[in-house]
Amino acid sequence: MQESQLRTPRIAGGTNLHTWALGVIPLVLLAVLVAAFVVFDPTAMLRAGFPPVEELTLQRVTLNADPRTMTVNLVNGGPEPVTIAQVLVDDAYWVHDVQPARTIPRLGRATVEIPYPWVEGELHEIKLITNTGVTFSEAVEVAVETPQPGIRFLGIFTLLGIYVGVVPIALGLLWYPFLRRISRRWMNFFLSLTAGLLIFLGVDALEEALTSAGQVPGAFQGIGLIVVGVLVSIVGLIAIGQRLRASGRSKSGAQGRLVLAYMIAAGIGLHNLGEGLAIGAAYALGEIAMGAFLVIGFTIHNTTEGLGIVAPVAKDKPALRNLAIMGAIAGIPTIFGAWIGGFTYSPVLAVLFLAIGAGAIFQVVYELVKLIQQESEKDAGTLLNLAGLTAGLLIMYLTGLFVAA
Repeated sequence: MQESQLRTPRIAGGTNLHTWALGVIPLVLLAVLVAAFVVFDPTAMLRAGFPPVEELTLQRVTLNADPRTMTVNLVNGGPEPVTIAQVLVDDAYWVHDVQPARTIPRLGRATVEIPYPWVEGELHEIKLITNTGVTFSEAVEVAVETPQPGIRFLGIFTLLGIYVGVVPIALGLLWYPFLRRISRRWMNFFLSLTAGLLIFLGVDALEEALTSAGQVPGAFQGIGLIVVGVLVSIVGLIAIGQRLRASGRSKSGAQGRLVLAYMIAAGIGLHNLGEGLAIGAAYALGEIAMGAFLVIGFTIHNTTEGLGIVAPVAKDKPALRNLAIMGAIAGIPTIFGAWIGGFTYSPVLAVLFLAIGAGAIFQVVYELVKLIQQESEKDAGTLLNLAGLTAGLLIMYLTGLFVAA
């Protein structure tokens, strides 16, 4: 028996093929069971007496100026195929073309082209009627030409990302000389303030993810995407931290605080990616006034984030290149978010990115609290630290009032 075991090939850290085969058997039987259900389908007779359950999500309406047309991007997130029979624009039946086909399978996508002479600045409503009479509608609140990928709009969205993300973060990093000159007691205050800033950002990102989940087709499970994004980012950062500690590059000293600052920058960068998505989508949907208000609000709001990045390393004299890299990590994602939101906005990607950002920020808060405990020794729960935490929350709340809802 021992000889046969020695002859059995071993993989994955010593586990032999026979053991892996035993693990695969339940999966094979499950596949057979599912295949049998699909072939014989005992529920077919039950469904025959009921109308199909139809669900269409109108993800994006694009307005083209020359010639004046409307393009509607659809996703079938329901359990049944959906066939588009008619299209109404402003309560009038209109000619249209559906690509790749009128019948959209489950999880399938389609594009509806409507040669409609839309009027700039006006409200237009689009209704899609299926062959069973179910209606799906979407309103264009303010009709303006949708930005098309090109040098002009690419440059505009890039400037918006720089103005909203990169510049405010850089301004926040200028608090570094001030933080270097304060006492340890006040340094702990600002570390606590940083924790307050990040907690607010994490909750804000999670709230935005939950809101965007309502726009995700049902089959893509918006809440499930949030759970996946949050847990993957938390576990990922834990694994990275353990790997750095195991390699000896992350200790309780200056190097450990530098790693924490980079983690804070990464978490803020993922959050700012979501902010860029919101700004780009606002401009793409014709909400120009809202977009301008978002730019001003986020600029004020984001200046405090630079303080959060530099606070853990204020006493360690980090190299200038480290400060520059951390500022880029936190700010540049705003540019990419503006590109995605302005040209190819996807609720699924928005939910996933926001959830990843929320999870990363929560994990960074945990690491930051541990640092505060180490730096404060027995005085982590002082009134001054509590005041710092409260101040961080209030700062983000008050600056958030400048951001349009």
